[in-house]
Amino acid sequence: MKRIVVAITGASGSIYGIDLLKKLQKMPDIETWLVMSDWAKQNIVIETDYTVEEVASLADQVADNQNLAAAISSGSFQVDGMVVVPASMKTVAGISLGLDQDLIMRASGVMIKEQRKLILMPRETPLSAIHLENLLKLARLGVQIIPPIPSFYSRPETIQDLLDQTNMRVLDNLGISSNFAKRWGEKQA
Repeated sequence: MKRIVVAITGASGSIYGIDLLKKLQKMPDIETWLVMSDWAKQNIVIETDYTVEEVASLADQVADNQNLAAAISSGSFQVDGMVVVPASMKTVAGISLGLDQDLIMRASGVMIKEQRKLILMPRETPLSAIHLENLLKLARLGVQIIPPIPSFYSRPETIQDLLDQTNMRVLDNLGISSNFAKRWGEKQA
């Protein structure tokens, strides 16, 4: 059984996190923990047809972002990977500085200090030098940076096609086998 933390922040693109939770929910050998920032909850309502409660129901466990005593805030709690999807630049900066201001930042910091897999999906454009410096610092610490940049060799036709491609790459980098999007070199339909 693998335990994966999915954190959704207030950056635009909450649908990436929702889609990842839906994919993980279909995998019986995965336990998911979900943390949502206050702005993530706002964006879920603004950007999608999901309610916050519906998103929460996709996870096995839900932790309050203000609860720094949650299990995932401790290195002794075994977690196989964490994905911050989407990752706001505020959260990226907080993780980079080790602020531990909320549970998302604290759990991310734990992943770094324990040398466990942490993936950030930054959602901002254009990126300033400050954003790039924070991301570079985290990449040098071993954090995987996977921006939601679509590939077009699979000839996507829907938003779901784009979500599938990006989240397949996220799962690949978590060491979780999946095959719901076309990979490079596969024959086109």
